[in-house]
Amino acid sequence: MKTIFSGIQPSGTPTIGNYIGAMKQFIDLQESYTSYFCIVDEHAITVQQEPLKLRQQTKSLAALYLAIGLNPKKATIFIQSEVSAHAEAAWIVQCNTSLGELERMTQFKDKSAKDNRVRVSAGLLTYPPLMVADIILYQSDLVPVGDDQKQHLELTRDFVSRFNNKYGNGNQLLTTPEVNIPESGGRIMSLQDPLKKMSKSDENKKSFISMLDEPTVIRKKIKSALTDSSGVIEYDPENKPGISNLLTIYASFTDFSIPELVDRYQNSGYGQFKEDLGEAVVSVLEPIQIRHNELIDSEELDSILDEGAIKARMVADKTLLKMRNAIGLGRKRK
Repeated sequence: MKTIFSGIQPSGTPTIGNYIGAMKQFIDLQESYTSYFCIVDEHAITVQQEPLKLRQQTKSLAALYLAIGLNPKKATIFIQSEVSAHAEAAWIVQCNTSLGELERMTQFKDKSAKDNRVRVSAGLLTYPPLMVADIILYQSDLVPVGDDQKQHLELTRDFVSRFNNKYGNGNQLLTTPEVNIPESGGRIMSLQDPLKKMSKSDENKKSFISMLDEPTVIRKKIKSALTDSSGVIEYDPENKPGISNLLTIYASFTDFSIPELVDRYQNSGYGQFKEDLGEAVVSVLEPIQIRHNELIDSEELDSILDEGAIKARMVADKTLLKMRNAIGLGRKRK
């Protein structure tokens, strides 16, 4: 059976963009793959975090993993920092990755351009190797992500090829992963500015829907979502990005395709469409929220995370040993 790995930062509650672009896929994938789903808290500290808040958000994200339908009997669910192989493997990756490769990463260029480079954490530049380490430690065949992460997957594939060629002596030490992006919904846009990606860090809270937003808040945010003045419901991302984004969200939360939705609402205005969309999103998120609240401070959640860390360490340490032996670190061990 092939292996998948995915990790999400606990830097805030995931948005419906995170849910549609990555988390929603997890449920079906756990049935067909050996699955590792990680809360990547070490990635979160590339920017300043409040310690207590970070721990709370880490547990909350773990609870959401379970609430959306991940089954700990089928998938390994764990916290990144509780598996030390991630940090050690990341150093090996850094030492086999050029500075030029890291400086070309879009997220680093964007974030460092916004802030004074003197204040930007070095981790903002070097966290892609940690992401590479996350993936390769589990010999991952598939990585389900939103399309904004394709560049990091290419970095991973390039590193694996380089590492195998340099140290493998004809053997495939590490597995080359493939990216899995959903056919629709891979990039959900802001509700207030449909030309930019939906982000939980957006200062305008109306621009995104958090997975833990109350139903009344969800409905209000959708009603206030930016569209255009035509009132015509059609899918045209270039000329009608607002309503096209809402159609993508609607299709992702229901069994309707975008063409079916366009046909269904051809004689309706935006008001009815938005009202129905709000109910569709609430009908999916409300049960998830109830289950999340049951789990968040439970012994059940702690037990699942403890067991997940043990399982993850066994696999990650095996790959790390292979990497250490290949490059000559320490005494060779079996």
